[in-house]
Amino acid sequence: MDQTARETLDQLPDGVVVAGDDEVVELANAEAVRMLGATSADDLVGQKLKDALVLQDQSGETWCDRNQPYLGLATRTGVPEQPWVLPNGTEVLVNARILRPSLTEPIERVVVSLRSGRGRARLDRERSDLVATVAHEIRSPLTGVKGFVQALLNRWDKLNDDQKKLMLTTVNADSDRLSRLIAELLDVARIDTGRLSLFPRPADLEVLVQRVVDSVRAGTSRPVELAVGPGLPEAHVDPDKFTQVITNLIENGIRHGDGVVSVTLSAIAEEADFDGVLLTVDDEGSGIPEEMRRRVFTKFWKHGERGGSGLGMYIVNGLVRAHGGVLTIGDSPAGGARIATAWPEDDRRQL
Repeated sequence: MDQTARETLDQLPDGVVVAGDDEVVELANAEAVRMLGATSADDLVGQKLKDALVLQDQSGETWCDRNQPYLGLATRTGVPEQPWVLPNGTEVLVNARILRPSLTEPIERVVVSLRSGRGRARLDRERSDLVATVAHEIRSPLTGVKGFVQALLNRWDKLNDDQKKLMLTTVNADSDRLSRLIAELLDVARIDTGRLSLFPRPADLEVLVQRVVDSVRAGTSRPVELAVGPGLPEAHVDPDKFTQVITNLIENGIRHGDGVVSVTLSAIAEEADFDGVLLTVDDEGSGIPEEMRRRVFTKFWKHGERGGSGLGMYIVNGLVRAHGGVLTIGDSPAGGARIATAWPEDDRRQL
């Protein structure tokens, strides 16, 4: 191997160990040397692969003993990624490619890759946090449902009609809350995996927004105002997903802001990257501090003490971006938060 190729291997973030047909290590890059606790590549080159790979599982078995890379069927092409432990207790993720000229010829080379297990540990922590958060969000309404149902079963004859109606109304509201949370979790999964289904078409956003504003007004005492600028073009959107976005933004303005929630529709400025419609939602609350705005689009982000699952803005941002649009956070003229979403006139989907 020439010097340039060797230097390139040494610059890789993962460790690489290559053994030949005689099971002897022919090459080890700098990261593999560091991981395996060797002083230099010369300490590994020339050793048997089973001696160079000082990796063990929780039971003390070594990587080579368990996986036997030089044995097995001729169709075997590799060893899937597995977690292993170095002598210093650090976890690494190890996989291997098994190379042979043809199915009728013996193995020519085994290439083993080692990478840090920190990313996996971080992912495990994130998954644990996700499970804990979801469990907490589900437990709260479920506890209410169970409590009221138990009370109805145990004291049905002692409760009057008004009490029964109040309990059933509460159970219905908590059930709706659970349904919304499950729908949000499904949306998050679809956004994360790129399986979000959109059915966009040219739409009159003024009509769609007016319907949402009228619906939200009917359920709140807070004033919600809509202003529409002149020359408003159509936008290329999925009406259902767009309605989901604007509903979430207005409800956020009511839940987390104060005073009037102002919704404005206008044509995107000529100097923008694309033509379409700019939709802004302003409130009169305390706003979102600039240093926290990047965190708004993370899962389960919450600000303030006014409830919510913490998934709304993550989903909103995902839906806007899936349409090829842009979402920004700023300050409203009234001092609260301004959420601005730009919706393209043409199909700019990023799926």
